[in-house]
Amino acid sequence: MEANYRNVELSNTDKVFFSEDDITKKDMIKYYDRISSVMIPHMKGRPLTLHRFPDGIDNEGFYQKEIPGYFPRWIDRATIEKREGGEITYVVVNDKETLIYLANQACITPHIWLSKVAEPKKPDKLVFDLDPSSKDFKLIVKAARKLKRVLEGADLDVYVMTTGSRGLHVVVPIIPEMQFDDVRNYAGKIAEAVAKESPEDFTVQHRKDKRKGRVFIDYSRNAFGQTSVAPYGIRGIAGAPVAAPLDWDELADKGFHPRKYNMKNMFRRLGQKQDPWRNMHVKASSFMKVKSLL
Repeated sequence: MEANYRNVELSNTDKVFFSEDDITKKDMIKYYDRISSVMIPHMKGRPLTLHRFPDGIDNEGFYQKEIPGYFPRWIDRATIEKREGGEITYVVVNDKETLIYLANQACITPHIWLSKVAEPKKPDKLVFDLDPSSKDFKLIVKAARKLKRVLEGADLDVYVMTTGSRGLHVVVPIIPEMQFDDVRNYAGKIAEAVAKESPEDFTVQHRKDKRKGRVFIDYSRNAFGQTSVAPYGIRGIAGAPVAAPLDWDELADKGFHPRKYNMKNMFRRLGQKQDPWRNMHVKASSFMKVKSLL
């Protein structure tokens, strides 16, 4: 397959990856080829963890951090030191041909760092992962809107995205000026403050058996080496749902759910509206605004 004048060799393209939906590897490759111009700006310059499913989603997949030795030399990469010593060399998706190559390697879901290669220890976004403990999506929406109100109180720009699974991500673009430990510390205090205001609905309790039907406001992703699903990434779930950036008013749509958008209807959506996150990092705020909340 030709991408940006580079030939990417494909294999086993007829292999079915989503059996219930009769979606093949070829279908997935076509999706990532077509979505690349919208998706890559959200991935560019970021280390990547691959979630690969060589035999489709009916079989267990695996996560891969280290770039395999057989990956071609033209793929961009970054070697980053681990906290505990040693180093890992990660894939960095800066172009369409790399995204297509990864799809051919059965990477259904790319997960990106919250920082870029230039400043790997300083995040440029703050992420709250809202994880439901029940099927009541209204509680997830309530948590997202509450976080939005709190964060906007410090004049921060706040964005929302479906995870393509069960919940939502609430994201704030920030200038990469603080270490991960500091960012995570303040993210935790914000999450705890929101949970304290509505303890019957929200919690920061990591143990599932103690959540008691409440929405878990997870701030732990704000740590060195942690990742979040890339915007427009496909999830390894029946229906091939996609992590979809949203406008906030979409959460009020009747029947809205976190798997509403998938690889089959995403282009209809993008034909009707632009990427809601297209200018996100132009509006990055100083972390001092986050600190002013506490």
